[in-house]
Amino acid sequence: MTAAAAERTARPCPECGARMPVDARFTVWCAACEWNVDPVRAAEGEPPGLLERRRRELARRHGERLLREVADGVPLKARRDVASVLAQVLAVLVHGVTVTLVVLGAWCLVAGWGTPLPVLGLLLLCVAWPLRPRFGEAPDDVPLLRRDDAPALFALVDEVAEAAGTRGVDLIAVDDEFNASVCAYGLRGHRLLTIGLPLWEVLTPPQRTALLGHELGHFANGDTRHGRLTWTAEQSLEAWWYFLAPTPRPDAWTVVAVNVITFLPWLLVQGLRLLLDQLTLRAGQRGEYLADRVSAEVGGREGAIGVIDRHLVADSVLTALARERNRTALRTSRAAGAPDPADGLWDRLVAHVGSVPEHEFDRLRRAGTRRGHTVDATHPPTHLRRHCLTLGPAGPARIVVDTAREARIADELADARRKVARRVLGARY
Repeated sequence: MTAAAAERTARPCPECGARMPVDARFTVWCAACEWNVDPVRAAEGEPPGLLERRRRELARRHGERLLREVADGVPLKARRDVASVLAQVLAVLVHGVTVTLVVLGAWCLVAGWGTPLPVLGLLLLCVAWPLRPRFGEAPDDVPLLRRDDAPALFALVDEVAEAAGTRGVDLIAVDDEFNASVCAYGLRGHRLLTIGLPLWEVLTPPQRTALLGHELGHFANGDTRHGRLTWTAEQSLEAWWYFLAPTPRPDAWTVVAVNVITFLPWLLVQGLRLLLDQLTLRAGQRGEYLADRVSAEVGGREGAIGVIDRHLVADSVLTALARERNRTALRTSRAAGAPDPADGLWDRLVAHVGSVPEHEFDRLRRAGTRRGHTVDATHPPTHLRRHCLTLGPAGPARIVVDTAREARIADELADARRKVARRVLGARY
């Protein structure tokens, strides 16, 4: 909707009387007094769960403290504080329990032959097996790109990685999430970059470069939460928590034999999970700010800010994709020669995001400031990340992707775009 059309459909604010633009697709709100700026928060109230509220509050505090440091001229750099060191120690202790179980189990099998000890040894080894460190593996349910499949895309990733001060990735996965991420998998620590097409497609070329800079910046800055030691310890603790969790709706025998016996160990494991989460939270916050800085360096400040703003309309993007899926599901069959709905899905999504008016972005930014919106509870509040990017002089983007290069990358992603589009739509036509 154009500004002139919005003015023609404007109506007065019930609180202050200021004119409000009206777009039937989005929330009507007042920029003057912020009436109805966040109706969802007003209806839902605080996030459910004491733990989730506590994590969000800590994320806000750490984010504000780091932002003040940047504003005061304190250099923002990766560093090992006491909490990070304690997190590493705790992770070693968690893995030490698993190693102890393996050693004791093996000793019982070898030294106790001819006695009941081997039974205990087998039991210890069976317990240790699901608690072993999980190094992950490449996904097998989404399109995967290797260097021979997408040389132009890998060349861009390598260029961004070099600018960030790290190495590139070994594999690129393309999925249907409104997200992007990096991780290491396998014993040798191969690097995986996952690109969610719903996010990638609605970004401009500078924003895509900035997105790659942010993700690879996590590797460059030694983010504790992305470290294999603490990450695998979290997986082991989660396995402990799962096995020790009280049985829901137990009978009398289960209460005595299982729940009462496992309750205290389960409570201890839950405490260790929370402790490890809190010890890595501040380092994780710093890692996000550092990754944003890399994002701005390689893709430019506007590109980095654009990526953050695009996350504000994630719900709108997911709603648009749901409409596309429902519309496709209503078609009982597709006539011969009719266009495949998957072919134009991403173009329609780009058009939808392009039609979101600026006053809706403004509302989402203000609502995010009020509620402390984050990508998740481990990220600093989005408005703080955005404000941090505006501090200091803005330099030019170190990497600029021209039209020809962008076209080559698009060609390399064409098959993945089609497969993921069909997956989004359900592929039942």
